[in-house]
Amino acid sequence: MSKKYKAIFFDWDGTAVMSRQAPVEEAVAAMKPLLASGVKLVIVSGTTYDKIASGKIHEHFTPEEASNLYLGLGRGAYNYKMVNGQPEIFADCIPDTEGLLKIHDVCYKIHRELLEKYNFKTDVVFSRPNYCKIDLQVENERGDQLFMQEDEMSQLKAMLEEHGLENGIMDLVSLSEKVGEEFGLKVSATCDAKYLEVGISCKSDNVDTI
Repeated sequence: MSKKYKAIFFDWDGTAVMSRQAPVEEAVAAMKPLLASGVKLVIVSGTTYDKIASGKIHEHFTPEEASNLYLGLGRGAYNYKMVNGQPEIFADCIPDTEGLLKIHDVCYKIHRELLEKYNFKTDVVFSRPNYCKIDLQVENERGDQLFMQEDEMSQLKAMLEEHGLENGIMDLVSLSEKVGEEFGLKVSATCDAKYLEVGISCKSDNVDTI
């Protein structure tokens, strides 16, 4: 007996498509009958709308089909619904400039502590709307496949242990939360092996909102 789903939540990069540059036709073909039958489809991704099918995912569906399509993007930052076939943000989690700078301060302090206390070198990406990406494997370039690659987790575990972070990712999360508290900020920290992402929301907030 086939199951009747009310809603299906799924990631984009590495799940629906192999990469952001990959063709989307197969994913669209699988989505159309579900949307047409009234199943709510929710794309949950850390990226932004312009990176989902080059910002044109809505153009692949009729307005009726698109009315059942939602997107939770930017690691909790943006939540989209379709209105008359066009994307519209119905909820967001975007700090003001002062709040964003506080997130930047937190992430720079994490970067400093990792270098000062553990001699662990990182890069920080400050351009995200409500979080920062701390690159933990600066020598590892993912190219256009931005999702977690094979062996990255074991590589990170070995690197962290080598630098005295014996509890691995848990140490990174604990450090992030501690530094956040120092700045009076409750942060959400997640890690996909290459990037430690620290901000005021995460993908689960997209799910809860939608």
